[in-house]
Amino acid sequence: MTVSRLTAAVEAETPAAAAAALRARGLRVSTARRELLEALFAAEAPLSAEELAGDGDVASAYRNLEVLEEVGLVRHVHLGHGPGLYHPAGVDREFVVCESCGAVRAVAPAELDDVRAAVLDAVGYRARFTHFPLAGVCPACASKGGA
Repeated sequence: MTVSRLTAAVEAETPAAAAAALRARGLRVSTARRELLEALFAAEAPLSAEELAGDGDVASAYRNLEVLEEVGLVRHVHLGHGPGLYHPAGVDREFVVCESCGAVRAVAPAELDDVRAAVLDAVGYRARFTHFPLAGVCPACASKGGA
């Protein structure tokens, strides 16, 4: 099982701000890193390394994503079976996923505060849904008898 990095998220709202954060840490802003950042910030949902690489080198995309994650600019999330998906770290969101239809919804962390409190109360863990989503059955599938 992979675990998320606990590197503090860097508040960068644009690819340019993310590039500046890289430079401030003494890291190079290569064309590949710039393209990854632009694609991540333009995306409406998390993307896989393969999607981000496009026709480029997937191994290079993974290496650059690892650096961006170590710095705190990028996070990855596992939204079911398949590869990790990447998104900008400074965007405060967690995820819920339907085990029946696979629908994914990004939610503001405050929307899951009651769930976190219940988990803490029940087992003593401080739940986070940034790396692994909260899984269950969406309202549409539940109304169709999807458990």
